[in-house]
Amino acid sequence: MRNLKAILALFLLASQLASLMTGCSTATSTGSASKEKVELTISAAASLTDAMKEIQSSYEAKHSAVKLNFNFGASGALQKQIEQGAPVDLFLSAATKNLNELVAQGLIDANQHNIVLTNELVVIIPGDRPAEVLGLQDLTNESIKLIAIGIPESVPAGSYAQETLTNAQLWNELQPKLVQAKDVRQVLQYVETGNADAGFVYKSDALTSQDIAISFAVDPASYTPVEYPIGILKSTRHLKETTELYDYLQSKEALGIFTKYGFSAAHSS
Repeated sequence: MRNLKAILALFLLASQLASLMTGCSTATSTGSASKEKVELTISAAASLTDAMKEIQSSYEAKHSAVKLNFNFGASGALQKQIEQGAPVDLFLSAATKNLNELVAQGLIDANQHNIVLTNELVVIIPGDRPAEVLGLQDLTNESIKLIAIGIPESVPAGSYAQETLTNAQLWNELQPKLVQAKDVRQVLQYVETGNADAGFVYKSDALTSQDIAISFAVDPASYTPVEYPIGILKSTRHLKETTELYDYLQSKEALGIFTKYGFSAAHSS
């Protein structure tokens, strides 16, 4: 009988310990859940890739509770994704047109967007080629077989290039030479690998590569100013953290990083 009582006592003690451990486990689980990082998704123009990755390291180091996830691509393609319901918190476009259309559709708050950066269009050639392209007219030379540009309908850099060539009355003449790319980084890649003899990219993209040379800067009067607007999506589930990031990307510290990568700060209010 005594043995039976001892066994029951041990069983009750074990049950109490198990219950206590379960409670601790639940508390620990709840505690860790409350400390889970807030993940923000930023859809950004492909030309911002290098600058944004450096900004990510700097920002996350100071905001340990926030994790930044990037979706880089052509601004037009990113706009379409947002229109189709992609879960995005912040949009950084390489053209005001794409962001303004989202504002018009009520997807971005009219009071939570601003122009942050500017850029310029340049023509690049492979680094091992002689400097034979010194102006737009030189693109008609027989030695220039293929010219890479972004798809004008979805890639702002391609749209700016089309505008420039149209104003120079070269668009139709150069059609047989044009190779269209999904974004400006693919244009850069085509020229880097020698799959194109020349290409239209932003100055900031050209500065990231050791395998190309800038032939010339395109006359800024020949195309619409390159402006990068930023906007907060109304659908964000983390408005506080998104607003903090929105403000940071317009801060002196962030603008200093963008400038290092060839961008210029916009002088807009």
